[in-house]
Amino acid sequence: MIDIKVPTVGESINEVTLLQWVKKDGEYVERDEVIAELESEKATFEVNAEEAGVLRSKVKEGDTLHIGDVLATIDETAPKPAAATPPPVVKKEEKKKKPEKVPEPVAEKPQPSTVEQAVKATPVASAIIMDQHVDTSSIAPSGIGGKIMKEDVLAALANPGKVTAGKPLFSREERQEKMSQLRRTISRRLVESKNSTAMLTTFNEADMSRILEIRSKYKEKFKEAHGVGLGFMSFFAKACCIALQEWHSVNAYIDGDQMIFHDYVDISIAVSTPRGLTVPVIRNVESLSMADIEKKVVELAAKARDNKLTLEELQGGTFTITNGGVFGSLMSTPIINLPQSAILGMHKIQERPVVINGQIVARPMMYLALSYDHRIIDGRESVSFLVRVKELLENPEQLLIGKDPVKTLLEL
Repeated sequence: MIDIKVPTVGESINEVTLLQWVKKDGEYVERDEVIAELESEKATFEVNAEEAGVLRSKVKEGDTLHIGDVLATIDETAPKPAAATPPPVVKKEEKKKKPEKVPEPVAEKPQPSTVEQAVKATPVASAIIMDQHVDTSSIAPSGIGGKIMKEDVLAALANPGKVTAGKPLFSREERQEKMSQLRRTISRRLVESKNSTAMLTTFNEADMSRILEIRSKYKEKFKEAHGVGLGFMSFFAKACCIALQEWHSVNAYIDGDQMIFHDYVDISIAVSTPRGLTVPVIRNVESLSMADIEKKVVELAAKARDNKLTLEELQGGTFTITNGGVFGSLMSTPIINLPQSAILGMHKIQERPVVINGQIVARPMMYLALSYDHRIIDGRESVSFLVRVKELLENPEQLLIGKDPVKTLLEL
């Protein structure tokens, strides 16, 4: 028997959670085949079989394990099961010799209604749904296998706006669910950030007209040339890079009684996944092109959704950008991602009346929020940083050299 133990997955990580068994107990596995997925406080990772043999699991899905605990054993002496016998191959000549069976005339079956194709419902229930234009999401099915019965539709009609799918009226049910390692880590770090920093938030707003104009004009050519869409994140990342290199304390953090400054910009991008918030890092953003940034954003977001991020991709970062606007947030105060000292919050673009040259006009505006640690970043620095980001977003031509082209020409 060979013991499969929980491997060391990183410094300061002492326990993990078994997410799922990829291979079942008693199943024969090959060497290096993935047998399970584990989740640490930072990422998920796979466990491989060290030898071929029969797998014997020792723990259940959802169990919390410590580094070095026995996850499973493999009986390498067990014989490999014989491969299934393939079905006999029928030669083409034999197929031709088979007499063709003439199909008997069959009465044409009525096609199922649109409702029956979309949801499971009895014919009577389907007819009522179509006739009364009932929203099926408001119906609580009571039939076997989640089938909607006639009584369910009538109940929905009698209680409009009160029935939620799968739940009866006046339900008082509760359910208990164990927090995942990732959720526990998020909870701990958020409280730690609030309690250990002198956090303050400053706000501004940016006119997104020029960026929207550029995206509309060049998005097709950009995708054709680089194979990736032109999003907002590359504009914000570039703007932050320039501003961070002008206001160094925003790109620094406190370590004990020392202040650590960075000559490079590693931007953490907050990505929401079904299992919680992850913050992968794009390295040396100051050295990347717009296309490079967009490609990296797409790559990291896909890895986050598939739980394929490595510890290296989640560690570090000197500054964070989070985009609550994708969920419709108009304004928020983001929480600092420790040990960093600042985080920029993007929000929903919304047309609002603004005064330009004495005239009220509608412009696509976005509120910007910068949360920062007042212990290392002063008010002047934080406000000036955000104003600089606003200026760069409203004049994206400056992203090329970080300066106003006209002022550069005039050497001002």
